[in-house]
This record gives sequence, C-alpha cells and structure tokens, in this order.
Amino acid sequence: MVSDVHGNAADLATAGDGADALICLGDLVLFLDYADHSRGIFPDLFGVENAHLIVELRTARRFEEARELARRLWSELEADRESVIESAVRRQYAELFAAFPTPTYATYGNVDIPTLWPEYAGPGTTVLDGERVEIGGRVFGFVGGGLRTPMRTPYEISDEEYAAKIEALGEVDVLCSHIPPDVPELTYDTVARRFERGSGALLEAIRRTRPRYALFGHVHQPLARRMRIGATECVNVGHFASTGRPWSLEW
Repeated sequence: MVSDVHGNAADLATAGDGADALICLGDLVLFLDYADHSRGIFPDLFGVENAHLIVELRTARRFEEARELARRLWSELEADRESVIESAVRRQYAELFAAFPTPTYATYGNVDIPTLWPEYAGPGTTVLDGERVEIGGRVFGFVGGGLRTPMRTPYEISDEEYAAKIEALGEVDVLCSHIPPDVPELTYDTVARRFERGSGALLEAIRRTRPRYALFGHVHQPLARRMRIGATECVNVGHFASTGRPWSLEW
C-alpha cells in the first residue's frame, strides 16, 4: 500500500515485492518537491530560485502572491501552459505506470490528471474511483481526488461530488481514499504547519459503516499517522516519495 508517490518510480518498482497486490492511493505526479526544491516540473521549467520563492509564499498562505508569481513566470515562458504541463506529466506517467506490478489497484490523488490514466494503465492495473473491488476475500472501496482548496490542484472536486462517491461504495471492509477524514490529528501537517483538507463525509461514513480500516495519504507529515475512530483503524500510508517504504496490510 502506497500513497503520494510524487515521482518515486525507483522505489515503486519494488513496492509490491512479496505482496498479493499493490494498492496506490494517488498523487503520482511530482510538480514541486517541498523538501527538495530542485525536483519536479516547476523547477525544471522556472529554476530552483523561483521554486524556493513559490514554496515560501504558499507556506505563508500568501496564495494570491504565489498565483501572481506563477502567472508572470508562465507569461515569460511564452508557451502554452496546458500543453507544457501535460507533456511533463505524460513523461512521468509513462515511467510510473510502467513500474506498477501486477496486480495493482489505484485511485487518483489531487495532483493527478485522471483523463490521462487510461492511456498508461496496463492490463495489470485496475483504476477505481467511487468503486469497490474484492481483494483476498475482503471488500475494498476507493475514493480518489481531493476537495477544493486555494492551491487549485488538478483533481479537486466539490464536497457534494466527493460525498456522492463515498455513498456509492456502501459498506466495505477497507475504505481507501487519497485524503483523510476530517480529523485535526490526521489533517495537520507538522512541517508545512497547516491543516490540509480532510473530508467530513468520509468521517461520517467511517462512523456509520464501521469499516475495519480507513487508509489514506495526502498529508505528508501528519500529527498522527494512525488513530482509531470507533471500530475503524485509520492509517496514513504515505509519504512514499520520501520514505520509499510501502505499508503492509495483512490478514
């Protein structure tokens, strides 16, 4: 089980070793590494100094200034933004999807581009979003993407659309999502020093349907990596990009 891969294809290639299946909870793309500002699509295009600056602005929650900086940089580049980003993402997806073992079950993260996934997911990779599947005799439900934020990452959707995907799952043994339930200990990032968006609908579903596990990523350095909500063990299975270590679920 991995989440927040962010370009780490080398470790992804061995993440499923010894397991019956690999589960990936999204964020394959690396746009900007907040720990190493030299890595990702942004510094490749605009340089490390501009990457330092935009991280500083976002960390200080000066989002409008960060957007203005990005607008200026793109205008100076004199290239079509969507085409440039798509080409860079395609290069990353080609490498990352090739690293997935068979079988892999995956859902999208908030920085992913779902429309591109069918081109790269091979026959051994099953993509699920608002859908369920049986793995080893247990029912797994998958909810991809994130909720809308000032960061405006590619796959952010409304609270209503997100809640509808959760509702479509019904009762499952293992509830898999990219973002965590909306609990302060699970949504606060101790390094970024801010709360990321968690889902209230996800929290309500955990309390109502009582899955055995709720697994997620998104928050790279959470205040709590795991906690129990009623009968459910909630576990943050990221941040794979920095650790390169998968989390194992056994039964």
